[in-house]
Amino acid sequence: MSEPKNLNPLSIFTGFIPWIAFSLVAQRMAANGVAWSALLAAAIGLVFVVRGRRTGNPTMMDMYSLVLFSLIAVVGFVGGENIDNWLFEWGRPLVGVVLGLILLATASTRPFTAEYAKQSTPQEYWTSPLFRRINFVLSATWGVAITVMGAASVLVTALDAHATGTDSPYLIDFFLNWAVPIILIVVMVHVTNTYPDKASAQAAARLGDAA
Repeated sequence: MSEPKNLNPLSIFTGFIPWIAFSLVAQRMAANGVAWSALLAAAIGLVFVVRGRRTGNPTMMDMYSLVLFSLIAVVGFVGGENIDNWLFEWGRPLVGVVLGLILLATASTRPFTAEYAKQSTPQEYWTSPLFRRINFVLSATWGVAITVMGAASVLVTALDAHATGTDSPYLIDFFLNWAVPIILIVVMVHVTNTYPDKASAQAAARLGDAA
């Protein structure tokens, strides 16, 4: 019985590069720059998709990035000032929520971590119940974490907590936009590193009990 023991969290992070680029660039530009930020993220996603087609199949994360950011870019360039303002205030944080919900919705049918786990797992194990269970749990957990990060960013916008200084709004902004994501990422790195071995040990123990 095998499992993705060498599933590297850094390999998963590569799928988030377009999303990270969009968030960082859009946050530092004016409202009319969101479309350009989305175009940059879509271009990165396109590079990943082309690379994926040359080496095998592009990952779902690459396809999600290309489609969603292309849509945001088109809406941003075609829409007027009100659309730009909405994308700047709400579109940026909602991107994380949308991504998290997509990962949750596909966790049971096509978990995104399986595409990375297959790089270190022999093909004969890709359809095993253990492999599917591990990647369902990891994908769903990542989905919850990303959704919470996005929700925290949305809450910042809702509370208008963008003040500077050391007052309460600044502390809320720091906690929701920085502390929450950092804590969740650290937790997810730990889960990604340890859960496959834990699940394999539990499966082996169950087989031993049955024997």
